[in-house]
Amino acid sequence: MKQPKMTDVAKVAGVSPTTVSRVINRRGYLSEKTINKVEEAMRQLDYRPNIVARQLQSQRTMTIGILVPTVANPFFGELTFKLERYFFDAGFKVLIGNAENDIKKERLYLQQLLARQVDGLVIATHNHQQQIPEYQNTNMPVVSIDRYLHETIPNVSSDNYAGGRLATEELIRRGAKHIIHTDSIERFNKRDYLRQRAYQDVMKEHGLEPITYKIDFDSRPELMNQFFNRIFDEHPEVDGIFVSNDMDAIQLLQVARQRGMTVPSDLQVIGYDGVPTTTRIVPELSTVVQPLDEMAKTAVKLLQKEIKGEKVTGSYKLPVKLRVSSSLK
Repeated sequence: MKQPKMTDVAKVAGVSPTTVSRVINRRGYLSEKTINKVEEAMRQLDYRPNIVARQLQSQRTMTIGILVPTVANPFFGELTFKLERYFFDAGFKVLIGNAENDIKKERLYLQQLLARQVDGLVIATHNHQQQIPEYQNTNMPVVSIDRYLHETIPNVSSDNYAGGRLATEELIRRGAKHIIHTDSIERFNKRDYLRQRAYQDVMKEHGLEPITYKIDFDSRPELMNQFFNRIFDEHPEVDGIFVSNDMDAIQLLQVARQRGMTVPSDLQVIGYDGVPTTTRIVPELSTVVQPLDEMAKTAVKLLQKEIKGEKVTGSYKLPVKLRVSSSLK
């Protein structure tokens, strides 16, 4: 049986072959009605686009590489989910690298993605990019999320400085005077520590002493328990803590309660991320909510522009909001 052609699809759908091509490649404006007509015609005729020919013609693989520090963390798990969905809607497949904060593993994933000639990369990993030369030597379209890589690489993030101010000012407004901030050990560009800088600025503006404790992002639970116990041992007067991510904040709440502290009368806590999964599991945690959906959409749009040859640079900061719950007075 003769294989149907694009012109056959166009005839059945009542559109031009150019419109069929645009539907297949998801290019240009297309109404939902037109897309449905073309896709129905393709189903009727059992038409399958020649993927290899399309790739040779466009010099694209229609594949995107995504590198995250760990999909086990709800923030990065949900970020990966949203990125995959929006890239899929735009006609791309994705390959996901779960780097687990391991430089060797991240380099291996990156080398494999480059070898597969993906059309672009979304980078959200936590390793210092100077330690991975492949980032410096590729001219592939790249968008980073929440990490500054280079002035030529567009970066999408929540407004971390505004979020840090929002959290610290709220703790002070609710009566906390001995406020501690926890953050990850500084192994990135200083631009990536805006939450900490905001905390320090607000504390100084109110005549309060800023105290920041730092620990590796991927520390084991037992080390995190020791870390939080050390804070309480060294600062028994602490009455407020701004934690740089929700997973750490959840463990902090557990340690505080194990020590007989009552939240929020003895200790007020604010986290950072606010993804739906965490909110459902620990609804009592107050947190700065990152606009995860908009961050993913923006990253996808920027990378698509780069793939088309448009020059895209700069930082894209998206607004945050505070979710108040029972971990605050």
